[in-house]
Amino acid sequence: MAPAGLLRQLTGEKTSLASLRGDKPLVAAFMKVSCPVCQMTFPFLDRVAAAGTLDVIGIGQDHAGALQSFCSKFGIRFPMLMDSAEDGYPTSNAFGLSHVPTVFLIEPGGEISLAMEGFSKVQMLELGRRAGMDPFLPGEYVPEWKSG
Repeated sequence: MAPAGLLRQLTGEKTSLASLRGDKPLVAAFMKVSCPVCQMTFPFLDRVAAAGTLDVIGIGQDHAGALQSFCSKFGIRFPMLMDSAEDGYPTSNAFGLSHVPTVFLIEPGGEISLAMEGFSKVQMLELGRRAGMDPFLPGEYVPEWKSG
């Protein structure tokens, strides 16, 4: 089961991960702006989010300004939340993260049905399948795996 997790919106308001779950599966993607594998992964997640069949949120371990810049630079349109050092990374710790990116597919009832540490082409394709789309463009180079 996914922990409830306490997060901050970019405006500073607190919210819980549990409150973000709705009637669709939720993709919760943890990242840091300085992580090259996160920079590679998040545009693919944005394509998954654009399909509209899964809810997707980013959970950044950085401050609001850095996350806003990251989204602008990499074209990320889905919501970003903060799990910051000032708060002791409560949600990252609750999930037992050891590195980023780490992506979880959380079912509406709270069960985790997929966990991707680093980047896995196979698991990204599975997220795409669940979203009813292909996250990769024809002819696009996509590595099989990258550690975070």
